[in-house]
Formats: sequence, C-alpha cells, structure tokens
Amino acid sequence: MSNSLAESGAQGPAAPGRKPHATDPRGPFHGPAALWLALMAGPLSFGIAGPALVLDDAARDLDVSTGAVTWTVTAFGWGIAVGTPLLAGLLDRRGARAALTTCGLLVLLGAGLVAGIPVLPVLVLGTALMGLGTAGLTATAMSLAGSPRAMGLVTASLAVVGSTAPLAGSLVNDLLSWQATLALPVLSAVAVPFAVARCAPGAPVTREPFDPLGAVLLTALVTALVFVPHQPLAAGVCSVLAAALLAAQVRARPRGFVPAVLLRNPGFLVAAGLALCLAVVNFGMMYAIPERLEDHTSWSTSEIGVAMVWPLLLGGALSWFVVAVSAARAGRRLVITALVGLALAGVVLAAVGTSSAVLLAAQALTSIAAASGQGAFAVHATSAVPDSERPTAIGLFNLAYLLGAAFGPAIVSLLSL
Repeated sequence: MSNSLAESGAQGPAAPGRKPHATDPRGPFHGPAALWLALMAGPLSFGIAGPALVLDDAARDLDVSTGAVTWTVTAFGWGIAVGTPLLAGLLDRRGARAALTTCGLLVLLGAGLVAGIPVLPVLVLGTALMGLGTAGLTATAMSLAGSPRAMGLVTASLAVVGSTAPLAGSLVNDLLSWQATLALPVLSAVAVPFAVARCAPGAPVTREPFDPLGAVLLTALVTALVFVPHQPLAAGVCSVLAAALLAAQVRARPRGFVPAVLLRNPGFLVAAGLALCLAVVNFGMMYAIPERLEDHTSWSTSEIGVAMVWPLLLGGALSWFVVAVSAARAGRRLVITALVGLALAGVVLAAVGTSSAVLLAAQALTSIAAASGQGAFAVHATSAVPDSERPTAIGLFNLAYLLGAAFGPAIVSLLSL
C-alpha cells in the first residue's frame, strides 16, 4: 500500500531526534498522532445512532409527531452520504487544510443551528450540515491515516462510538437537552485545529478542472439511493436514471468527478463491494437481533438496548486489532475469507438461535466483520489505485459502506413482512 498523504508534498513536523529535513514516509498521522484522526472521525456515529432514544422527547417539545422528528436523522444520513464523495473531491482538489477547515465550519454551523433554534425545519437543516461536515472530516481522516494501524484506529472509533451512542445520547438528554444530543457530532470539530496544524501547506493531489455536472449527477444518484428504503418505486426509478446519466458523463469525462480509472479497477470495486455487503449484514442485524430477543426473551426494550451495547462495542474494539494484524501478516484472500465467514456465521446463528447468548454472539460476529472490513478493505481499496486517486477512492469507498447502512435495515423490514 502506498502511504502518501492526501496532499502531495504534505509532510508533518520532523519527529524528535531527527534532522529538520527528515520526513517520515508514513506522514504526520501515525502512532499517538493518529488519535486526532480517530477523534475527528468517531463523532459521526453520534449523528446516526445518538438520537435513537430522544426522538420522543424532541417530538413532544416541538409539538410534532415522532415520525416528523425522524427527518433530522434522515437529513443527517443524507448529509453523510452526499458529503462523503463531494467533500472528498474538495480534499482532492484543494488539499487537506482546505477540506478540514471547510468541514469543521460546516459542523460548527450545523451544531449552532441545532442547539440554538428548536424549530423543525432549522433542525433538519442543521443536522444535514453536520452530516456534510462530519462526512468530509471522516473521509479526510481516512485519507490522512499514515499506516494500517492508523486506519484501523479511525474505523474502530466509528464503531465504538456507534455502539455507545444511544446510551450516550440518552445521558446527554437527561443532563442537558435533546438538542445537545442532536448536536453531539460537533465533538469532531475539536480535533480539526490540531489536524490542520500537522498538515503542512502543499499542492492538491489533482489539478484536473472541476466537473460540476459529474458532481451534480453523483449527488442526485446518492440522494435517490438514500430514499430507496422510504420510497422504493419513485426513488428506484430516479436512481436508475441518475446512474445512466452519470455513466454517460464518466465516458465523456473519464478524469472528471468520478474517475473512470476507479470504476475499471477490479481491486477497488471488490473492496468497496465487500464493504457494502458487510455493512448491509451488520446494520440489518442491528434491527433483526432486537426483534429476535423480544420474541425469545422476557427482556424489556431498555434491557435489550443495554444488552446490545456489548456485542457492538466488542466488534468496534476488536476491529482495530484485526485491521492491524491483517495488514501486517495476512494475505488479502485470507482476510476476505475470514471476514465474510464471520458475517455468514453471524447470520446463521441469528436465524437458528433462540437463546440470548447466541443471538448476541451473532451480533458480535457481524459487528467484528463490518468494522474490521471497513478498515481492512479501505486499505485494499486505496492500495489498488494510483496515489493521485486516493482521496476520491476513500470518498467512494465510504459511500459504499454508508449505503450498506441504509439498505440493511430496509432489507430486514422487507424480510419480516
């Protein structure tokens, strides 16, 4: 794998004891410094799972239905889906400092609207802005990761925060307010100044002219895909139309916003496809397992929620180790076989198991597979493409994983009908 940074020529400060002109080929974000990347990426998960237990309180205070308030979560999901490729494009064309600054400002603006103006349309706008910003910060963090261990730390932070986000959101609601819970992704902005300080000024990776039509068509495609679970027919038709138009644009501008070299690269496509599938399984199980526990145990909803924390937390914590070991000692075929095997084993256990221990173990297996796959396959995806396409590859790879998070619960809902 190439360990170049998103910014060509962007080198961090010399390590202690080195000559002033010595540079580390891993870049400035490895070892303890990678913790800044983890802090910058992890809070994205607060926006996805944090509001789970506070939507009823928000609906009561706003005097609207709970269904109406869920538009804040949908808006955040739209923001991270759209923002992932768009702001990775900003990283590609303007460099890490510009991307970090822009995304940090989007997060702060969105959090200010959410925390300061308790009106539903403003809340939807604010959460969408936070989604855009945190998506860009996460894509940038993964692009700046200087080693497989750093990449594993970034993806593990997403899984660990996601596993504890509902409980954390509930506690923040009790101590402060539901608005503070919705604004929790703002914690990602804390790491931005430190990350910017470690990124020396440098030229952007690409100087290709911006492709506005490609960006618009990709945004349209992502938007349609996000709404497929909610409006399958209309969103499905729009998705097919947007995909056809985007394919034509890629043929017309092979070095445009969606580079043809990525879509023709088997290594990248396999890595992104596997991440998508593992995400579908994991996020689908996050909805299926509680239903199975409700059917086969006498636990209350709150007890099920608490019980679900440990398998998700275990999956996130172990993923850092799995990504680091897989990159250092294991071949790609072995990694793929192991992670896919874990996911399939989890599905089988969930289908045939009836005891709480077996069902929670099933969730743990799929959580380990998905969280580890996001890190390990991100390394595979970026190593399969030229250095100049690394930021774009990270953006499109993360988009595939996030679409899995959207499709998984929808598939479970269809299967349970």
